[in-house]
Amino acid sequence: MDTLRLNAGQVAEAAATLRRGGLLGIPTETVYGLGANGLDQEAVERIFQAKGRPQDNPLILHIPTADWLERYCEDIPAAAYALAERFWPGPLTMILKHKPVVPRAVTAGLDTVGMRCPAHPVCRAILTAADLPVAAPSGNTSGRPSPTNMADMLEDMEGKIDGIVDGGPCQVGVESTIIDLTEQPPRLLRPGGVTLEELEEVLGEVAVDPAVTRLMGAGEQPRAPGMKYRHYAPKAPVTVVRGDPADGARYIRRHLTDGDGVICFNEFVPLFEGHPVEPSGPKDDPAEQARRVFDALRYFDGTDVSHIWAQCPDPEGIGLAVSNRLNKAAGFHIVQA
Repeated sequence: MDTLRLNAGQVAEAAATLRRGGLLGIPTETVYGLGANGLDQEAVERIFQAKGRPQDNPLILHIPTADWLERYCEDIPAAAYALAERFWPGPLTMILKHKPVVPRAVTAGLDTVGMRCPAHPVCRAILTAADLPVAAPSGNTSGRPSPTNMADMLEDMEGKIDGIVDGGPCQVGVESTIIDLTEQPPRLLRPGGVTLEELEEVLGEVAVDPAVTRLMGAGEQPRAPGMKYRHYAPKAPVTVVRGDPADGARYIRRHLTDGDGVICFNEFVPLFEGHPVEPSGPKDDPAEQARRVFDALRYFDGTDVSHIWAQCPDPEGIGLAVSNRLNKAAGFHIVQA
């Protein structure tokens, strides 16, 4: 299969690809997604085949406006509309009870579905033109770091999908926050571009699912994407180093061996001369670290490093999302400096 490259102005062609059951790489403000008609069971199943994604890992439906929620969801709480008014369009996914029209391939057999209204203008234009909900996980081979530009997605999906739309680099850099509104208090299932603190401003108390900070057990069913499996991982094993940034950098320097690579805050790059290094942004700028984290992890797949050390921000604000992605890339192999 030849994967067609589309530019941001080719919205009609992109929408037509989705309507005829094709797989389409779509830009969002978080990461690039692998989209299909979310009401077409066969098209959605092709997403799992292209990614090599486990069948019990549910997908998210992307819609152009909050008005579409009632088409696919039932028992919608007032909190959903309060969150939509504050954060949509934007990097927030809400878990809600779904109507029978949503295919089992999207929900992984659950009675819930993730709903998101993305902010990227090209993505929104495609959703509107296609006039259907788009099921879309991140556009990477399952387990690998998510793509934040077209080139990275093509590295994984060239020849496996019908087309990809170039919308430029992603502005958030980590996947959407996922909040489960079918529980009380609402439960944070995945941290992302909308922070826990921002959610609490709207919802009050928010529970944090244990899967945010640990691996799920073999018998646990994920209620949202990215919860269960080793994820966001480069080929080389990763060790995450937490603690004071300067202490963390010194810890890595003491433990570096030949063949190791380093992901570190910009201020500490000179410490690691002679080793492959990817700066992750200033130590006090977790938003920039979020934009760079997947690029940094992917960089090392083009090297021959045998091990990667990664500095980790404090789990506050969007730093919680960066920490979560690094911890999952490391299989929760974490040391405290």
